[in-house]
Amino acid sequence: YLGKNEFDDETGILAGEVVNTRAVITFQGTTVPELREAFKESVEDYLEFCAELGEEPEKPYSGEWVLSLNPE
Repeated sequence: YLGKNEFDDETGILAGEVVNTRAVITFQGTTVPELREAFKESVEDYLEFCAELGEEPEKPYSGEWVLSLNPE
C-alpha cells in the first residue's frame, strides 16, 4: 500500500491517505515517525476489518496496465 501525506501548517498535523486502493484508509501524526506508525496501523486495521467481515481486502493498484493485442 502507498500513502500520500500533506502538512497542515495551522494544526501542525501531517495527514495522509492510502492512494492505491478505492478503500478509504487515512492516518495522521505530528512527526514523521508517528505518521509512519499511523500508516502501518491504519493498513493493519483495514486488513483486520476485512477479515472480521469475511471479505477480501482490496489489493493495491500496481500502476501498470496490461494490454493484449491481436498479433495481426
